Amino acid sequence: MLNKRTVENLDVEGKKILVRCDFNVPMDKEGNITDDIRIRAAMPTVEYIINKGGSVILMSHLGRPDGEPNPKYSLAPVAKRISELIGKEVKFASDDVVVGDITKKLASELKQGEILLLQNVRYRKEEEKNNEDFSKELASLGDAYVNDAFGTAHRAHSSTAGIAKFLPSAMGYLIEKEVSFIGKALESPERPFVAILGGAKVSDKIGVIENLIDKVDALIIGGGMAYTFFKAKGYEVGQSLLEEDKVSLAANLIEKAKEKNVELLLPIDTVVAKEFAADADHWTVNSNSIPRETMGLDIGEKTRELFAKKVKEAKTVIWNGPMGVFEMPAFAKGTREIAKALANSKATTIIGGGDSAAAVEQLGFADKMTHISTGGGASLEFLEGKILPGIDVLENK
Repeated sequence: MLNKRTVENLDVEGKKILVRCDFNVPMDKEGNITDDIRIRAAMPTVEYIINKGGSVILMSHLGRPDGEPNPKYSLAPVAKRISELIGKEVKFASDDVVVGDITKKLASELKQGEILLLQNVRYRKEEEKNNEDFSKELASLGDAYVNDAFGTAHRAHSSTAGIAKFLPSAMGYLIEKEVSFIGKALESPERPFVAILGGAKVSDKIGVIENLIDKVDALIIGGGMAYTFFKAKGYEVGQSLLEEDKVSLAANLIEKAKEKNVELLLPIDTVVAKEFAADADHWTVNSNSIPRETMGLDIGEKTRELFAKKVKEAKTVIWNGPMGVFEMPAFAKGTREIAKALANSKATTIIGGGDSAAAVEQLGFADKMTHISTGGGASLEFLEGKILPGIDVLENK
């Protein structure tokens, strides 16, 4: 994936460039955008094309309109926000069939330096089926295609993959950044290379663990998934989150780490409570003696120190998944301490999207990380070593 053409390899002057972005942003009931980080992340590519004398036709999905026009999922508020960010008018094609007469007229009249945003591509059921006719309709609007939607690069849809068959193609700056940071970490990391995996379930991360165990020097496991590993070691886990059907897999992974000489670190102490509630009484116990009537909700103090020390020694760190129930302040300490350790680290620090990205943003450490991935599902699949169709289809240099 590191050898794909980038937007800088395209001749954009005087051309209309179709750019697929990920503008799937959260909005309140009034239709106001509550977090525009994904919109801002796409602006460098848009600005580059405009500065080089091209015009831009933007495409994205928003929510799940299930292949039907639905005003609730209109991209009109996104057009308004881009206009504010970029300081120039963004034309919006309010077109329920996405590529209807309104859109075709606006696209054909688009002048050098102008920006047009299409209506939500998921208004058409053909989009998610990667229908060739819809891909052709989209392609007919412009002269070249740039994919800059890392968040949907793991989906083979008309606007992310199908369209590349019909136009010269390249990746935008955002995808280039994702590919270079995560790709380099997986292919030739500076060592020691440490991966920290958390989150609720082992099942969500099996592929990631199996891929990383061949690459890392140390693997740190926290969050809800740790209890399945505890069970594999014969510990009592009480009422903690447990995937019974994954216990033998966890045992195999512990063995595999030993064989490969990879240090596998599990929490040595655990914060427990009798109920899953923000105001529950809680205390810390050793991980091998969780009382039967309690559940583990965060990593304990000794574990935080142990994990932070490991981060301090590392040259490359990838983190995916919180260490506890970080939405509840009482059980956010483990996640906060890991975020802090990464923020203070001299290593290349990569946050693999989803909850970890949200935690780092929320705790105020975002600007201290080397790279925060914009795609939860896509970064997980990338870490699993899977081919991402939305990048795979792009032309090589």
